[in-house]
Order: sequence, then C-alpha cells, then structure tokens
Amino acid sequence: MEKLAIEGGTPYKSKQFPAWPRFGEEERELLNEVLESGAWWRVTGSKVKEFEQKFAAFQGSQYCIGVTNGTHATELALTALGIGKGDEVIVPAMTFISTGLAVLNCNAVPVLVDIDPDTFCMTPEKFEASITDKTKAVIPVHMAGHACDMDEICRIARQHGIKIIEDAAHGHGGEWMNKRIGSWGDAAIFSFQNGKLMTSGEGGAIVMNDKELYERIYLMQDVGRPRNDKIYEHVVMGSNYRMNEFQAAILLAQMQRVDELNQLREKNARILDSLFESVDGIKTQGRDSRANIVTHYMYMFYYDSEYFNGMSRNDFAQCLVAEGIPACICFPVLSDTQFFEENNFNHRIDAYDKEHEANLDCARKIASEVIWLHHRTLEGDEEDLREIVGAVQKIKECQRNKA
Repeated sequence: MEKLAIEGGTPYKSKQFPAWPRFGEEERELLNEVLESGAWWRVTGSKVKEFEQKFAAFQGSQYCIGVTNGTHATELALTALGIGKGDEVIVPAMTFISTGLAVLNCNAVPVLVDIDPDTFCMTPEKFEASITDKTKAVIPVHMAGHACDMDEICRIARQHGIKIIEDAAHGHGGEWMNKRIGSWGDAAIFSFQNGKLMTSGEGGAIVMNDKELYERIYLMQDVGRPRNDKIYEHVVMGSNYRMNEFQAAILLAQMQRVDELNQLREKNARILDSLFESVDGIKTQGRDSRANIVTHYMYMFYYDSEYFNGMSRNDFAQCLVAEGIPACICFPVLSDTQFFEENNFNHRIDAYDKEHEANLDCARKIASEVIWLHHRTLEGDEEDLREIVGAVQKIKECQRNKA
C-alpha cells in the first residue's frame, strides 16, 4: 500500500510550484538605481512618490501613502478619521489579527460580526445589525481577495455616518462590480508583506480620494512634520511610518505583474473548483458574481474530517505539506485568541465583552474547518492543479485503508 509522505512515503507532488516571491531584472535595476543614488529614504528620494502616484491610479483612487506595513496603515487610517477611546469599530470575526489589533491600538473597541459562510466576507446585514450610537467605523475585509458587498455596505455606513476603511491586504487589483477594491470607502489599506500579491518583504499603503484626509495621514506618517520642514516643526502627533526607497523600488516592479497573475489565478481557481466538485469532504470558497475580479491571495476550502477517517484538520494540512502542497489552517475568530480570552489589551481598552458578542456561528465554523493553499499553487499549469487534487485523494485513500 502506498504510504503518506509524512510517514516516509514518496511525496505526491512531482514538480515544484512556481516560486514566491517572483522577481526579475526589473527589481534588480530599480534597486540598484536607489542604491547608487544614495537617496535611500523617501524625504530625499523619488521612488516612494512615484510608487504612490502609480498605485493610487492602479487602485482607482486619487491619493496613496506608502507606509511601513498593513497593520500600521490601518492604525493610521483609523486615527486620521478620528477614531479613538470609547469608539466602536465593526470588523469581521474571522480575519487576520491585525484588523482587530489596529482598532485596539487606537484605544477603540472592535465589535465582531459574523461572516458569509460561502464567500467568508462580512455581510451588510450583520454589519447593520451591530450598529450602535458608539459605532464610528467599519472595516470590511476582502477575504482572500473576494470583495465584500461594497455598494450595500457603503450605503448603510453613509446612512449612519460611519467611516469605511477597506481592508484590501489580499486584494491588489481586485474588483467589485467593475470597480477596484479600495476605491469604495473613505480609505483602504494594503499590505506588501512577503506573502502578499505584491511584496517588498514588509510594507503597506493607504489609498483615498479625500485630499484633507491624505494631508492628515501624510503628516502623521512622518512624525507630524510638514513637507520640506527644516526646523523640526511637529504640527500633529504622529510617528515614523515611512516607507523607504528600496521598498518602493521593488513595488514599482511588482506592480507590473499583478494584473497578469490575477488573471492566471482566476483561470486556475475556476479549474480547481471544478476538479474538487467530485471530491467528497472538500467544499471550496464560494463566489458572488458581482466580484468580477477575485485575486485569490489564498485558495480556501472547507475540510470535513468525516470523509478522511476522522483525521484532524491540522494533521490533514501537515500531510498536504508533506505531499508537496503548501497548506495552512484558517485564521481563528479574533475573540478566541489567547489575549482576547485573558482581556490582556496592554491598557488600550479595559475588557472585551465576549459574553454579549453577536452570534458568530459561521465565523467559528470557517475558523475550525477551513484550510487554505498558498496563492502560488494557482500560478502554475493544469498539471499542478490535478496534483493538488491527487494529493488530497491520496491522503483520503490512505486514511480509508487504515479504517
């Protein structure tokens, strides 16, 4: 009987997936240009400014500010929009921890809402049901690059005077109703961490259409100093959130590949969806037809252990990795993390009222059952896709034989 790779057998995947990060001569040339210029920070260089102009246009917005990372981008956007102590910010219950951390770091309270069991995105209905007189902002997260229902979320938010910050860390180049992710709300944040669809190792950006908001954020990201300041004037309280010239150089090159790779992942995700239709125990992330470009930062699916002889989700993910398929279990529900459970918020807020939080059944089901594959698994050819399904079938067959 064939053995699982994790038990000493031969890995099912016969060839490597495309490498990530991708890079080429474009990155080398631009990095060398910055290196030789001696202007390595944004104040004296030109690459950050160039990147900001091009990325704003790419995402359908008027303005962009490059910053240190996506977490800081969210904190800056919240602070610049006036969110602070005692305010409530509505966020999806299942997302990467940074969405909630940014709210807490502004001394505001994250209010968790349930998400759609198909798309894994915040729904307008759950958002609206959680609004109180303390609600000052909402952060819809475009999970794995699938856009939230932005036209309806924006309608509800504006009806109640609520600020909208799109978390588009997974959504570079994505669209909802033929309009770019990031161009719907008051502001949107992007991440350029090493795994993201555009990467400079670390980095982030905020895009917006309001010039006054842009100017406030610009001041704050440069320790409160006006442009061209020579006398150490600090007109607002800020911090050092500046993107550097090397990061911007890499991102200028990375941006050239985004649309092409999005199209490739879109095509391959649809093929993989169809291949998984015949695999009992696997149910892939759904799709709303209005999400006309899904970027597929992750390829996500439910795993039902019943069809795998009771193998735990964690063990299944480890088996996939051993078979050559880069896999990981889903994010937890924010309030199920240790520091939420212990109310250990570093004095940002007094406590989180878990007893009275909304029903989060869908989010908890997703957090406990979903697995995701690295997006590079969608950047190869159809053989790669068939080998993903083959590896799943191999694990299932081996488990059945143990019964």
